[in-house]
Amino acid sequence: MSNLIHINNEYRQWIQSLSQRFHQSQIKAAVHVNQEMLRFYWELGNEIVALKVEERWGESVMQSISQDLKEALPGISGLSPRNLYYCKRWFLTYNQEFINLQQPVAKIENSTSAQNLQQPLVEIQKAAISEANALFNSSSQILQQLVAEFFAIPWSHHIRIIDKCKKDSAKALFYVHQTYQNGWSRDVLLNFLDTNLYERAGKAITNFSTTMPAVDSDLAQQLTKDPYQFDFFKLKDRYKESELKDELVKNIEKFLLELGRGFAYMGREYRLEVDGEEMFIDMLFYNVPLHRYVVVEIKTGKLESANVGQLGGYVVAVNHMLNTPQDNPAIGLLICKEKNDILAQYALESSSQPLGISQYQLAKLIPDDFRGTMPTIEEIENELNDNNIDI
Repeated sequence: MSNLIHINNEYRQWIQSLSQRFHQSQIKAAVHVNQEMLRFYWELGNEIVALKVEERWGESVMQSISQDLKEALPGISGLSPRNLYYCKRWFLTYNQEFINLQQPVAKIENSTSAQNLQQPLVEIQKAAISEANALFNSSSQILQQLVAEFFAIPWSHHIRIIDKCKKDSAKALFYVHQTYQNGWSRDVLLNFLDTNLYERAGKAITNFSTTMPAVDSDLAQQLTKDPYQFDFFKLKDRYKESELKDELVKNIEKFLLELGRGFAYMGREYRLEVDGEEMFIDMLFYNVPLHRYVVVEIKTGKLESANVGQLGGYVVAVNHMLNTPQDNPAIGLLICKEKNDILAQYALESSSQPLGISQYQLAKLIPDDFRGTMPTIEEIENELNDNNIDI
């Protein structure tokens, strides 16, 4: 660095501004390149389907297309046979969903239904391109938002999504939306794909619909999960409640990721004093999109009705002692090891506070007598020999 940047504050700020704008332009350029590449892949997948290339030119045609495109476009990546198949699968996964969302007044000829292989290629190709353009230029606000999200996330994310979701387009679009909204990296996306977020999202038993305005209750419900996956740390088979909470605090970033978008951690054993009496909230969070405090109680045993009453009392205390005029009323979330759904529903009906109940799961448990449970090399060899397995 120059001496000037160390001694002149105005100059240093200008350099920082230039640097930030350059990085922003790089990001914008990368996003634009990604979007254009994805649009090309979509059109390519569309035309592969519309032209019925395997029927027209044989099962090995993808190899030929790859080879010929590489020769026509030297130095361009993403043209392998495997990637061409992904373009086709990608188009087939989502196309019908997009057609269903397009405005009824915009009549679109679905080129994928063409049956006559003798139809001139140029006509089928034009129909496919017209179909793609109709998607990109649709006047439907819902579709436009979906298309914006769809073409904003990286191709590698799309590949993982269609691999895991197979032909379930609704499930795949859920992960596209979540990736876009939360800015998930590929590793984070894979984690949520592996832990079945789609099946868990919004599944907590709650009384939100009767204790909150309709719009707010829907948003709050979407933020819940059942079960919550606490598989980012290891505990022994017989663990204490305090040990579980210790691990949650140690792994707070991962816990926040599991909780979902917009959660801020306010503290553990959060102390409130009510008329000289102390109460300690297991964990207190603030959800920025909802503008609400979220009181979280963790129980390592079975759900008990008294747990719900205690949680409701904490929520009322937070409303009186922490809420400002800009905050919406707090909600409570009880996360327990086991729950009876009917008992949970009854307990929630008895409360006037917005509360939810979920379970948690631990995927990685270490037995208490870890050394004693691990087989020795000799034991493994004996087991294999007993089953006539060659080592």
